[in-house]
Amino acid sequence: MKSPVLLDLQQARALHLAAQGLLTPPAKTATPALLRKCIAQMQLLQIDTIHVVSRSPYLVLFSRLGQYPRHWLEDALAQGHIFETWAHEACFAPSADLLAHRGYNQATRRHWGLANAQRTHKQQRAHLDELLAHIETTGPVKSSDFERKDGGGGAWWGWKDEKRWLEALFATGELMVARRENFHRVYDLSHRVAPDALAAEVAALEAGKLYDAEALHRQFILQSVAALGVTQARWVNDYFRLKPRLKDADLNALVEEGALLRVAVEGWDAPAYVHPQNKALLKKASTGKLEATHTTLLSPFDPVVWDRERGSTLFDFDYRLECYTPEPKRVYGYFVLPILCRGELIGRLDAKAHRAEGVFEVKALHAQPGSVWSEAQVAAVAQAIQHSATWHGTPQVRITRTQPAKLAAPLRRALKNLPMEGRDA
Repeated sequence: MKSPVLLDLQQARALHLAAQGLLTPPAKTATPALLRKCIAQMQLLQIDTIHVVSRSPYLVLFSRLGQYPRHWLEDALAQGHIFETWAHEACFAPSADLLAHRGYNQATRRHWGLANAQRTHKQQRAHLDELLAHIETTGPVKSSDFERKDGGGGAWWGWKDEKRWLEALFATGELMVARRENFHRVYDLSHRVAPDALAAEVAALEAGKLYDAEALHRQFILQSVAALGVTQARWVNDYFRLKPRLKDADLNALVEEGALLRVAVEGWDAPAYVHPQNKALLKKASTGKLEATHTTLLSPFDPVVWDRERGSTLFDFDYRLECYTPEPKRVYGYFVLPILCRGELIGRLDAKAHRAEGVFEVKALHAQPGSVWSEAQVAAVAQAIQHSATWHGTPQVRITRTQPAKLAAPLRRALKNLPMEGRDA
């Protein structure tokens, strides 16, 4: 039997970052087409509404594209290039995968958002039908179009009825998000948002061609491995929230037929997997020809840090999202951005964009425990912070606190010494 390709940890990181579009700085000026290509490469772009800096999907794209107008994301949605779905969580996904996600959500995927929607369907179907009839007659709606009369609010269980009904109809596919206005969803009937795809779905179902849950499960396994670049079997399911967690035995058939490549990574006690579409990247990685040169700030909802175990194994970086943790229990801060520096996750910072003042505040920056940043790393991180601050429209960077404390002075000097093009990029 032929020995599997052997990667060291640095090579595995490079392959992962290359597949995620984070290996090197953007080679081209961003365009709407490159934005769509970026989403297709990741397969999913998670949605979150927290905006102490930028909302997560914009920040994930900035990490890969550099400077770009935020409205390009909304344009891609309104023009039908991408759509919204439950997957890893609420996500944007390429429209080429629309029917696959619809089918998987209906047949197989288990997710709290879908489960809540299904309960609403069973308990309040008459109200859902009334809402569908209203949209059919009057056109697309937002949740804010409906007045709340009881003064409540909050999470799913505290939403007004219409919001809950809209989300239930969206989750099970009767409604889609036609566009966003000020990041608020605008819902419409699915067949009006994606007429061609839905017509094809109806025709297939009428012909008795039901969704093949096993084939869709296989498709998302392969797409997960492609998006991750290199992965252990146990990390595959998290990307698209597949059930159950996979074992090596579950991937044997895919390896035998050539749909996946099995490789080895030094120090790992389990084999790793690569999609054949990344075969050229694998060859470059294994020969040391993938060089990580990109330094940027990552969103807390970036695919690189979705899986805590994967991040720890690949980067020796233990990352936990703390924005939903009570403040007294937070270790690093509310909205903490991992710092990617030339193939390593070397720290994290808690930031806030004070837009009215034009100030990007680094409330706290923590280097990885036990690490000592080189001058080159300090300079690269300073430039990454400044680029992000400028893109946010808050070009004045204020560093409040660092750990270790002695890192603050060289960071401030590096920021001060940036050339004007570094500040304006």
